[in-house]
Amino acid sequence: MNLLGGIALLLWGMRMVRTGIMRAFGGNLRRVLGAATQHRLIAMLIGVGVTGILQSSTATALMIASFAGRDLIAGGQALAVMLGANVGTTLVAQLLSLNLAWLAPFFLVVGVAGHLSAKETRRQDLSRLAIGIGLILLGLQLILAASRPVEASPLVRMIVDAVSANPLLGIVIGALFTWLAHSSLTTVLLAMSFAQGSLVPMPFALALVLGANLGGALPALTLTLAEPPPARRVALGNAAYRVVGVAATLPFIVPLAHLFRIVDVSPARQLVDFHTAFNVALAVVGIWFTEPIARLAARVIGDPPKTDDPARPHYLERSMLDTPSVALAAAARETLRMADIVAGMLDKGFAVIRDGDRNLLREVERTDDIVDRLQEAIKLYLVEVSREGLDDSESRRWQEIVSFSINLEHIGDVIDKNLMELAAKKIKYRLSFSPEGLAELSEFYGLVSSDLQHAIGVFISGDVKSARQLIRDKARLRQLELQAGENHLARLRSGLVESIETSSLHLDIIRDLKRIQHHAVSVAYPILEAAGELRATRLRELENSDVADPIKDAGATRL
Repeated sequence: MNLLGGIALLLWGMRMVRTGIMRAFGGNLRRVLGAATQHRLIAMLIGVGVTGILQSSTATALMIASFAGRDLIAGGQALAVMLGANVGTTLVAQLLSLNLAWLAPFFLVVGVAGHLSAKETRRQDLSRLAIGIGLILLGLQLILAASRPVEASPLVRMIVDAVSANPLLGIVIGALFTWLAHSSLTTVLLAMSFAQGSLVPMPFALALVLGANLGGALPALTLTLAEPPPARRVALGNAAYRVVGVAATLPFIVPLAHLFRIVDVSPARQLVDFHTAFNVALAVVGIWFTEPIARLAARVIGDPPKTDDPARPHYLERSMLDTPSVALAAAARETLRMADIVAGMLDKGFAVIRDGDRNLLREVERTDDIVDRLQEAIKLYLVEVSREGLDDSESRRWQEIVSFSINLEHIGDVIDKNLMELAAKKIKYRLSFSPEGLAELSEFYGLVSSDLQHAIGVFISGDVKSARQLIRDKARLRQLELQAGENHLARLRSGLVESIETSSLHLDIIRDLKRIQHHAVSVAYPILEAAGELRATRLRELENSDVADPIKDAGATRL
């Protein structure tokens, strides 16, 4: 249990370090990686630096794959970055192979104290980083201490001797553990602790390290399966490099174990030196073949037939999930795209009501399916974002995006399920609005369409003044609704045939347009509430009244 507990601490510490760095510097790291479009040697050095800070070649692979998927970086340069990323993971392993266990309490105390007293998000993130480093050092110490009594067990010794006779099995075990942990560094540190505690012989420990390097390519392969072909080619090319490197090294694993024993007496240092040498050699040799490997990957993963699926999200990239602020910006951008689709749906919907175009009616119905699928994708993406932990400002933005996307989906439903049903009835019975009635509906629609565009602007800017104006427009529409009702009744009293035939349609369309405006205006309420611009209730208190006020008795109510 001590051994498993040490492994658990190591895994959780690695996660805390990675998320702390991504939250504190994720945006800057993405910008640095975006600059890796020059010479392939520069791209490789950028990969070394970013991954050395981030401690995760998988995170680097996902970010660079997302750039490749948007044609922001060529395949050869992307593979050069990944060769550098593989070297970058060895830098932290080199540091942690030193006897730094005595620093674990220091990092834990500083990290916890900083996190509890921090008021700034950046300081909280850096404190999280310090706690993660402390947990890693503590986990390594616990693994090393637990390995000694385990190594003395005859049963364990017999199992280890049977397994360690097959280096290929060590590669498989190392690759599987790395895939499950999503971290090759974790596997290397674990193998380092086992070797230092004499739990496994050196050749088998080297095989575990080779498996860690091979398994480090698997998470990127699986996580990019739904990405565009250029993104998947980066993951495939990186995996090809590692497969070739491991296959070329495996036959020499025993001589290499003797060679590194001469270089350093410490088993932990021998293992980490081998890890570094393997990746440096792979980078030095592989840098000359980035373009051929990129072309080979392009042949294996060809471009699919050109199909523009509007329901497929354009901006929701999984590589951004480790940086909540960046991920929320992506979700907001996708929500804006959804808003544009809904706005176009409203324009086409009213055109169907006005002109009676059956083909356009079917197009509006199909568009509602697109809106539903986009809203589902945004919702699931935001659920993933929330798992990383959000600060106060991020939580407010998260709630605004969720609320606006839901209201947009409701607007699509009102257009499809209500307005288009009324339009179909008008077409079926060949009904026509009076010129005055159609002018009123057009004016009503124009105000609702304008408010929807206004709501999109408020969602982008979060401007309190614009949000207040949006609420005023709601009151203006209410007055316009009352006036339209009176005008319609006047036309009915005058016996206008068109008004009599379309009376229920006319009033129902106004009602549904008002519902659409209600959903659009809802974007203003979180902004006004955060600014303290909303009252607790719109009811006037009943003073000196003998009549009981159930609402007042129940407490303050916001209507």
